[in-house]
Amino acid sequence: MSYKNSIPEKIMSREDLLRRINLWHLQNNRVVFTNGCFDLLHKGHVEYLMEAADHGDKLIIGLNSDDSVKLLNKGVNRPLQDEKARAMVLASLTFVSAVILFDEETPKQLIESLRPDTLVKGGDYEIHQIVGSDFVLKNGGQVKTIPIIEGYSTSNIEEKIKRF
Repeated sequence: MSYKNSIPEKIMSREDLLRRINLWHLQNNRVVFTNGCFDLLHKGHVEYLMEAADHGDKLIIGLNSDDSVKLLNKGVNRPLQDEKARAMVLASLTFVSAVILFDEETPKQLIESLRPDTLVKGGDYEIHQIVGSDFVLKNGGQVKTIPIIEGYSTSNIEEKIKRF
């Protein structure tokens, strides 16, 4: 198997991902969705994503595009890596089934079009604060939170680098 060829196949357009989700559902797979910027992939991200993947059979990551990251006001230098680099790093993880970029400030429209079985977000959110949670719950899905691993964040890493 060529891993090099499998990575770009995981980075999908909305239309291709909708077709793939339909196929996964026909195969009785539970689809999990999470989202974020994932600017510098670190231990906290990886543990979070592994646990998210454990909540179903197929993990989809909604990745904030470069324009979307700028809407979030994470800082003038963010994102540190462009969207193509961030998508490639995420798609290289074996437990990630698909990566999709979104340009909006929130993934609300994306969640409503993909209709995941489970929506996952970090434990720094209450379920009612999670974008798309009302839609997923109303449609019979589940919403889960995963505890954040203290001391691991892109902002912390960025500050450490600046000190050197």
